Amino acid sequence: MAFMTVEGPSIDSTRPSIARVYDYLLGGKDNYAVDRAIGDVFFRDLPGSVAIAFANRAALIRAIVEIVTTTEIRQFIDLGSGLPTADNVHQVAQRHAPESRIVYVDNDPQVLVHGCALLEQNERTRVVRADVRDPETVRTHPDTRELIDFDRPVAVIFSAILHHVNDEEDPVGIVRHWRDHVPSGSHFFVSHFRSGDNPETEEAERVLQKTFGRGRWRTDAEIAALLDGLEILAPGIVPAPLWRPDTNPNPWNADGAERELSVWQHLIVAGLARKP
Repeated sequence: MAFMTVEGPSIDSTRPSIARVYDYLLGGKDNYAVDRAIGDVFFRDLPGSVAIAFANRAALIRAIVEIVTTTEIRQFIDLGSGLPTADNVHQVAQRHAPESRIVYVDNDPQVLVHGCALLEQNERTRVVRADVRDPETVRTHPDTRELIDFDRPVAVIFSAILHHVNDEEDPVGIVRHWRDHVPSGSHFFVSHFRSGDNPETEEAERVLQKTFGRGRWRTDAEIAALLDGLEILAPGIVPAPLWRPDTNPNPWNADGAERELSVWQHLIVAGLARKP
């Protein structure tokens, strides 16, 4: 999709939105009946699947903390950011480093509306309404240029967005574009639906494709290929609950002993990579 200006965004409450369905699954209130109807398919027909959304969110928060506390990176681009919820990227990063700057990118008009409220409250945050499939427009947008210094390392966030980019839309090329336009030391966080070759995967993919025309579960090899040319940091690309899990408390194991993840927790993976 082409870049859209911010004047007069139109919110269509009659058509489901990926951002609003995700908001509903996380317990948010910025959604409509049409979004809840899709979300209820997951709650009703795919019990336990909402664990994907929570596991992904928790891994994202851990990744932001990891980046801001172990590197000198203080600028973030969150692609396909979705609707604001608790512990957004700017809140997590600025909690540890108040000087951190964040550009959120989404093409959902409701995200833009909420983003305007963020702009009023936080001078180090910008929201760009653009399509992640057009990375050059995002990179050269005036708001991006105002906040991000591309001569210094950047954290590029692909949290639960690349699985909404179909193969013919070249998700590998999207990541490569950012890889080629940020300096050494930049970090890339990716979380992605992981194919499990099981009925749960097939049904969840069918629901998303039928509703939105997108939603692609990929194999471990396909997900790793998205990060071609980058150094994938330990522990690699693993189920999101196992990506550097908090030890106190442990979000996927409250009793402190290892236990088997659910089939759904295996179907969302996360990884952090560095540009050499």
